[in-house]
Amino acid sequence: MPPAEGLVSGTRSKLARMSYPESRRDESVVDTLHGREIADPYRWLEDPDSAETKDWVSRQNAATEAELSSYPERAWFQETMTAILARPRAGVPVRKSGWYFVGRNDGSQAQDVLYVADSLDALLEGGRVILDPNKLSVDGTDSLASFTISPDGRYFAYGVNESGSDWTTFRLREIATGADVDDVVTRAKFSQATWLPDSSAYLYLHYPASGRSEGTETQALEGGQLKLHKVGTAQDDDQLVLSFPDNPQLFIQPEVSDDDRYLVVTLAEGTDPASRIWVYPVDGSVLGEPIKVIDEFRDENIFVRMSGDQLVLQTDRDASRGRVVTSDLAGNFTDLIPEGDNALLTVSGASSGLAVVSLVDAQPVLTLHSLGGADGQVVPVPGGGFVGLNASTKYDELFIGLSSTTDPTVAYVVSMATGEFRALPELVPAGVGFLSPDITVSRRVEPGRQVPYFLISRADLGFDEPRPTLMYGYGGFSIPIMADYRPGWPAWLAAGGVLVITNLRGGGEYGSSWHDEGRLRNKQNVFDDFIAVGEDLTKTKVTTPAQLAIHGRSNGGLLVGAVMTQRPDLFAVALPGVGVLDMLRFHLFTVGAAWASDFGLPDDPTQFEDLLAYSPLHNLRDGTSYPATLVVTGDHDDRVVPLHSHKFMATLQHAQAGDKPVLTRIEVNTGHGFGKPAAMVASEWADLLAFAAHHTGLQPQ
Repeated sequence: MPPAEGLVSGTRSKLARMSYPESRRDESVVDTLHGREIADPYRWLEDPDSAETKDWVSRQNAATEAELSSYPERAWFQETMTAILARPRAGVPVRKSGWYFVGRNDGSQAQDVLYVADSLDALLEGGRVILDPNKLSVDGTDSLASFTISPDGRYFAYGVNESGSDWTTFRLREIATGADVDDVVTRAKFSQATWLPDSSAYLYLHYPASGRSEGTETQALEGGQLKLHKVGTAQDDDQLVLSFPDNPQLFIQPEVSDDDRYLVVTLAEGTDPASRIWVYPVDGSVLGEPIKVIDEFRDENIFVRMSGDQLVLQTDRDASRGRVVTSDLAGNFTDLIPEGDNALLTVSGASSGLAVVSLVDAQPVLTLHSLGGADGQVVPVPGGGFVGLNASTKYDELFIGLSSTTDPTVAYVVSMATGEFRALPELVPAGVGFLSPDITVSRRVEPGRQVPYFLISRADLGFDEPRPTLMYGYGGFSIPIMADYRPGWPAWLAAGGVLVITNLRGGGEYGSSWHDEGRLRNKQNVFDDFIAVGEDLTKTKVTTPAQLAIHGRSNGGLLVGAVMTQRPDLFAVALPGVGVLDMLRFHLFTVGAAWASDFGLPDDPTQFEDLLAYSPLHNLRDGTSYPATLVVTGDHDDRVVPLHSHKFMATLQHAQAGDKPVLTRIEVNTGHGFGKPAAMVASEWADLLAFAAHHTGLQPQ
């Protein structure tokens, strides 16, 4: 018989003196995978709509609330996070079809409001509201997923995600009048409305119904269908342009070339960067037969713009850090910007050439190039994090947004012709809010595995003694991690904590080879890198294991789950958010199978062994003292479905032998994180940071 559920001893926590909410164990659920018997006693938690799961969620949330409510640090962090989210803010402007747009928030709104104007000066003066997402739902959980403008400047096509889901519904609005158009498209995902040149129709990625008509969808996605929707017609009449029913993991991304001659379609298998490029000649709303410019999954290829009859592409073919090339329709490449010392982050077409953002030791640098590929002009816009770049071949001006760890987006307008730039503080609504602390940011490299990281602290605090430290990481899918803004960072730093942001293998900070060194059979490198930084922080007396908290989301949630099971002695606190934690069944739900490019698939015998070796759920051991743990997830997360967090928590509560609490915080009516209302963001961060502070000894100053 297993021991009593979650019965632990100790005095630091309420729950350390009581049992956790009961989680029924079904010992009969055992799979035989590649000759191994794998128990899955909490499989019933995979059904988010069952009465038993809902009751479990309610009881777990109640237990977590009872624990957190006893923490004196919670009130300080809640007040501070509320002040941080109450700061007026604005996004990065974009100019489309003669109109200017920007998202703004006066600090009191759950969702940013989108404004429009017919000139930049008018936008800076305020503009007018084109869409207020706060009016889409009573609780503010519906959010704007994307928007595009018809080439004639008439229509505003916007996608809405409900309750944090990835599912998108597209609607239309006339820009000049603000009037709604009776035109709706549903069951779209992972796409925006891509207009054809004559403004009569747009393309989108449609996913057929899964067969589950009620509740939270968790079934694996069928293949996406690229469809063409003509304005004013029923969705049932939409034209099927392209689909791959035999390969449901193929993602289709359409884009119309800047000269309106081609529909450029990029094809990718799941999240693998390798891509194919097909182009369809366009005549009004009529598409010709596809020309398969690149028709093998060999390298990452991203369409940038046209240059005469040539496509301009960003590619990593024979260039781990990336290069820019021209390609004819037969796929023959010619260097435009050869590979340099730094990884290319993004390349955009601009009026007289290209706007290029590179990463110099994980820090963004903007460079302007001509179409001749001459040496670029560096634009010295300051910022440690890259927010966005909006440029067009039709306009001289381009907009870039940058951030720091303590302050959100600062937008700049840049002249492509001269390189002159200026900040646009006028975009931000008037008001007051949280005053970020002065900080110091230093760059360090862990000496053994050569892992770079940012070490950040309040300017008035030195490293004369070890301090409570929050270490963050991701390490996957070629996504670069920078010293950028997240709402919780200024609160932690203001409280006197140290912040560490790691650059792990598997990310995109140093090109595709850096990514390759942290995926598939090399995935353990990611965890070893993170552990090495933690050990370096203790060796250099920045912190101690009793003061070290770790945090990550999504693939970063997997990171935290893996390292806390491999080295529970090194960390005082673990904060895995919306993490992939069951590595033997992740591929069976929603979009999970698309992640095979980084994880592999458990159906393959060799990859199964690799996955089992680090799967957080399957490496929890009864009788082990684990760090204080707060797992966070959303009940409407249809990207990393909440069953990962639920099963991990039930297993962890059963296994925990130490006196540290292991809890879960399950947000209602939210998903993977995108579009979460400001009050929910503040509340979640407050709880995470209060939990970390309480168990690392940080007393907010």
